[in-house]
Amino acid sequence: MCRLANVPMIECSNIDAETKDVELGANHLNTHYMRNYKNNPIVDKTFRFAVLVVEFSDILIEKKRFAIADQLLRSGCSIGANVREAQGAESKADFIHKMKVAYKEAEETEYWLELCNAARSYPKPELLLGKIEEILKILNSILTTSKGGKK
Repeated sequence: MCRLANVPMIECSNIDAETKDVELGANHLNTHYMRNYKNNPIVDKTFRFAVLVVEFSDILIEKKRFAIADQLLRSGCSIGANVREAQGAESKADFIHKMKVAYKEAEETEYWLELCNAARSYPKPELLLGKIEEILKILNSILTTSKGGKK
């Protein structure tokens, strides 16, 4: 059990030696981890994604891939932190700015995941790549709508 978020830890140590695919899953997260954000899909998705990033980073650390683990952990967890911070924005401009930062962090995270995926000696983050693609699309849509249809 994660002390800070009261979230059960996700088992993700199943690494197939042949394909280096990593099985991750955040479907069983305790939904009591967030205050009033249950009906906010992007807040929920980015929190769940951050939990998966923490678990994948642990695998990278076990494999002594410290630099990539650190970069991925920072950018991957920053997405949700910025999205969450945007929920308390002081103005529309402040909201857009915070969501832009979240989008940029998501782009960086996608880069680190793609790098892991391309490197032969790294575990393959296929699930995370799918989830970050979905998060990027949602953030793009939020930014487009918030700006009045222009990107």
